Order: sequence, then C-alpha cells, then structure tokens
Amino acid sequence: MIHSDGTFAVCGEAGTAAEAMDVIRKLHPDMAIVDLSLPGANGIELIKNVRAEFPKLPILVLSMHDESLYAVRALRAGADGYVMKHEAMANVIQAIREVFNGHPYLSPAMAAQVITKFAHRQAEGETDAVERLSDRELEILELIGKGNEVRQIAKLLHLSPKTVETHRAHIKDKLDLKNSREVARFALQWLSAREA
Repeated sequence: MIHSDGTFAVCGEAGTAAEAMDVIRKLHPDMAIVDLSLPGANGIELIKNVRAEFPKLPILVLSMHDESLYAVRALRAGADGYVMKHEAMANVIQAIREVFNGHPYLSPAMAAQVITKFAHRQAEGETDAVERLSDRELEILELIGKGNEVRQIAKLLHLSPKTVETHRAHIKDKLDLKNSREVARFALQWLSAREA
C-alpha cells in the first residue's frame, strides 16, 4: 500500500517490539509505523521505547484497534498519529504525509471526539474510571469484553495465564468490582456503550 503511492518506500519490517527496536537502530528510518497488536510487549510499550531512544523519529500507529479506545493512549505514549487499518488508502497516505511534516494525525471524527471529551472533562472535572487502567489492562479489558477467557487472552497476547489473571485482578480493584464475573459484565457493557 505504501509502495503503491510512489513517494514512500518501506525499508524494513519487524514482527515483535524487540525486533522493531533492532531494525530501527540498524536502518535509521525516516518514520516508524507501529501496530498495537504485537507478541510480547505491546505497541504502546514499543512507542515509549522508540520515543525514549529516538526522540525525533516520527511514529504513526496503523492499527485494527478501535481508534476511540487507543488513539489518545498512543499519542500520550509518544505517537504522532493514529489511523485505523480499515480506513481508505487515501487516509493512510495522508496520515503518513501529515506526521512526516510534523503535524499530528487523527481521523476527523476522532479529533472532534477528543476535543469534545477534553472540553467536557475540563468543565465537569471528572475522570473516566477506565482511564486509570494501564495500557495492558485496557487491552485485557477489551478482550474480556469480546468474550475471551483467560487462556485465550494469554495466547493472544503471548503472556502466561497467571499474568493475565494478575492484570484482571488489578482491573477489578481499580474499577471497584467484586469478582471476575463483574469484570466480565463491566467489560461487555463498556464495549457495547462505546460501539453504540
């Protein structure tokens, strides 16, 4: 897709966050395009690591994950833009150009949502309970909401079931829920509300 534009060329690829750091160190690309779903360390962690080591490198997130869930977290971690994989080719190329020229990129709908949410929150002085979750906890909450069991989540994220259970316990505590059934119910309602 990137090659077809004729302006840009892909100089390297990586399947994991660790490989990505090695490739970036070796190739010194002009931009890093990061997916959030990576084995082991997730894309948010990778963004933080890239930003720490290469503070000037433009980073664009290209992800299947819902922009409304992850865009702000990705930007907070150091990304310069966020575009969803299913968006039109024109949007992806536009996002690359914007980020390359030093401008942040979000889809117009997401940019409006962020501004509205920020203005509302400033006026109300409130914080969404889910905002207190870590990036990994949010990822696990989303997977729980989609009906995945601990073992399935562990497999998807390349973590041990025990680690997933620990994250679920933290989610339960942070959201002030009584047990894992309540976590599952909350996750389902939360996802449904976002998709409404």
